[in-house]
Amino acid sequence: MSQYLDIIILLVVVVLIFQKLKTLLGTRPDMEERNIAETKATKLIDIINKELEQTEEKLSEIKKEETKNQQTTTEEKTELSETDKALSLIPNFNKENFINSAKKAFELIVTSFSKGDVKTLEMLVNLKLFKKFQEVINQRQNDGITSETDFIGFDSAEITHAEITKNDIAKITVKFISEQVNLLRNKEGEVIEGDEQYIQNITDVWTFERALTSTSPNWLLASTKK
Repeated sequence: MSQYLDIIILLVVVVLIFQKLKTLLGTRPDMEERNIAETKATKLIDIINKELEQTEEKLSEIKKEETKNQQTTTEEKTELSETDKALSLIPNFNKENFINSAKKAFELIVTSFSKGDVKTLEMLVNLKLFKKFQEVINQRQNDGITSETDFIGFDSAEITHAEITKNDIAKITVKFISEQVNLLRNKEGEVIEGDEQYIQNITDVWTFERALTSTSPNWLLASTKK
């Protein structure tokens, strides 16, 4: 922008000089004075021509620099990973906000599954996965088994993959490493799996999905694996 400003100022100066010359040449009737003025004018015109040549060179350099910057930007885009390319196609996507929301969803889903809270799960997972969760919860209830989960916190959470399907479904896979205490108790309340004193370091790989055509900003859990 400063380069363009310098050029504009130079052009204004040129216009003012020409106006001054016109006034000078047109207001001195004396031949000698007129000849002197014409000589000075010739010198000024030569200077102006040189300045104009330099201006054209500056404009040419600016255009070259702009072209170079555009090429650099294009190259940077082509260097993006497939995951980042997919993420860039999701409207208003913010990686940090998504990770924070995914962590909250993870904790809520884990604790709701442990408690058998199907109402909460139904709002956070897609229909296919919800049916699987419900089957496990129903089986535990039939067997008189209760589950307890004490969620301690996250060691890490990162996006490992992202893609846009042909049906415009955005899928984002997140790898969670968390600390939890998990127990299963029988009808008598005895611990049949897990240890109250043992904090597990668990790795989960979850995939969330959302239709790009949907007006809802919510992502649903679509699949889980260890």
